[in-house]
Amino acid sequence: RVLWGKAAMEDTLCGLHFAVSPLSFFQVNPAQTEKLYGLALEYAGLTGFETVVDAYCGTGTIGIFASRNAARVIGVENNRDAVRDAISNAKVNRADNVRFYTADASDFLQGMARAGEHADVIILDPPRAGSDERFLAAVTAVGPERVVYVSCNPETLARDLGYLTRHGYRVTRIQPVDMFPHTEHIEMVVLLAKVCNWALPH
Repeated sequence: RVLWGKAAMEDTLCGLHFAVSPLSFFQVNPAQTEKLYGLALEYAGLTGFETVVDAYCGTGTIGIFASRNAARVIGVENNRDAVRDAISNAKVNRADNVRFYTADASDFLQGMARAGEHADVIILDPPRAGSDERFLAAVTAVGPERVVYVSCNPETLARDLGYLTRHGYRVTRIQPVDMFPHTEHIEMVVLLAKVCNWALPH
């Protein structure tokens, strides 16, 4: 219930404008967020021809950034408020090649795999609990060339990377970003590349 002021917080990142409603997630250190997302997009290696899936997309920030250098972006999030924000933010920023869906990310990716749809890059930024094997199995079923994992919890990140590296991917780059100086909290950005089938251990 709005008692006073606007119903959403507004912020600008990398020249793009975002509105964030109270029940949606948004990074709270804008200066470092620009570095964090810039690094994620650098790792994504977009050339303008890729299909990108932004899993756990929240208010659409990473997906809308990616849309400037991708053929199309699909954002998936189970928080309806966040998806409403993401759709509005895409319109404000004229990101016409982005579509956002309210869905469980695991179900959505498994549906893509069953339909034979392909994603060149999957970017995921899960909560502190990380992903689960159901979601990670769906990622490997879709089989993107690159996976960019943004994490706020090194412990669950290590667990999830263990699964992905046992199922056809290898870590090629990793970089911490200090989001909250003078605390132990950091974000990590990891690039995983798909390993050719012939190179997988038997």
